[in-house]
Amino acid sequence: MTRIPPDLQFENTARSAGYTHIAGVDEVGRGPLAGPVMACAVILDPKRIPPGLGDSKTISAKRRDGLFDLIPNMAIVGFGSASVAEIEQLNILAASQLAMIRALADLAQPPDFALIDGNRMPPGMPCPGQTIVKGDAKSLSIAAASIMAKVWRDRVMVGLAQQHPGYGWDRNAGYPTAEHIAGLKCHGVTLHHRRTFGPVHKMLWQDKIRDD
Repeated sequence: MTRIPPDLQFENTARSAGYTHIAGVDEVGRGPLAGPVMACAVILDPKRIPPGLGDSKTISAKRRDGLFDLIPNMAIVGFGSASVAEIEQLNILAASQLAMIRALADLAQPPDFALIDGNRMPPGMPCPGQTIVKGDAKSLSIAAASIMAKVWRDRVMVGLAQQHPGYGWDRNAGYPTAEHIAGLKCHGVTLHHRRTFGPVHKMLWQDKIRDD
């Protein structure tokens, strides 16, 4: 089955409805046991689409890195994140939506329409919008946001891995791989771990039982 690459169909539909500054928004980091959840918003110039732009899940890490450096030179990019403390306080869905809102607010040009990856519209949107399930595979704006968010978060996790070796965050980005779980058992829970997430919560609970 041939995969159809993302295009500007959704952006063009919004443009034909009178919108001019259309942002694609995506987040990354809902599943990891550690680290923030992070989002990016991108307003593409339809006349200057970064070459090689596509679904972040289908392109190589090297190409994503190149696009991460290229996209801000050809488009308007906003960044937003929610901390581990906010994830624990709000829940991961609400924290992800907060990161998206912050990414939209960070855009140098306020958007008048937003294309949101997923099936839930974040509360507190600064403009009208549309949700698109698997949007990074359908909309070039969301694909660009997905690339920016993924590379940004991966680099943050590499930095945290240098501060906290033994969990493999530079390789697993905080996701619950065997290496990460083994690191948790060996080194314990850090300040960057999400204590409300199953494996971490279970480990803390077991430690509490042993202490009691």
